[in-house]
Amino acid sequence: MTSGPSHHPDALADWLRVRPQISWPRWSGTRPDAGTPAYDGFRNFFTTTRGSRDAEGTKRVLTALDLALADAAQGRRLSFALLAGWQRTVLDQDSAPFRTVPAFAKAGRERYGLTPDTPACFERCLSESAHRDLPLPSRAARAYLDVLFFHPFEDGNARAAMLALAFVLTRERVPLDQVHPLQATRWADDADGAADLAALLGILVTAAERRRSDGRPS
Repeated sequence: MTSGPSHHPDALADWLRVRPQISWPRWSGTRPDAGTPAYDGFRNFFTTTRGSRDAEGTKRVLTALDLALADAAQGRRLSFALLAGWQRTVLDQDSAPFRTVPAFAKAGRERYGLTPDTPACFERCLSESAHRDLPLPSRAARAYLDVLFFHPFEDGNARAAMLALAFVLTRERVPLDQVHPLQATRWADDADGAADLAALLGILVTAAERRRSDGRPS
């Protein structure tokens, strides 16, 4: 959303302040083999959370998911241009530019500011999803939160964040068979919550790989 009260603190500034201070958790998970099947956790998530109330919108976001997974399989770099390509499909629009005014979410309780440097800062943050300085679950969680708190688009940012998460995991051949446990309200100034998200993501990745190895259905 791009309208709301202007007196709220800048949640994006809060996120950029806490982002480098987060104590990201360790993770001892292993990379799956190249032959690992692609679980449908994200497809199931979008279908069950949106399907009954927005059939056409669900169809579009599933098409965008296919685009994101294809881009990941090609090893592409996560960037705003890549996100915008998926978002054009999600919103059924010819373009999906970076917002030009402050944005609001959570019924106006969070405001995301905008400066001339915001798009470039967002680009730098997205590029860090490929850096190996952190374990994969932490990098994926951080990319997800970057999209949420930069709030780059006028609409559909929660869907964009989930597509970014799917992309980061799939690019390194790490699928999820369960995504629903990740669904929770996230706050920009909550460093502990960001670390908890990464820890949960690591648990879900490890559990999915264990089920695959055991031959159990997801």
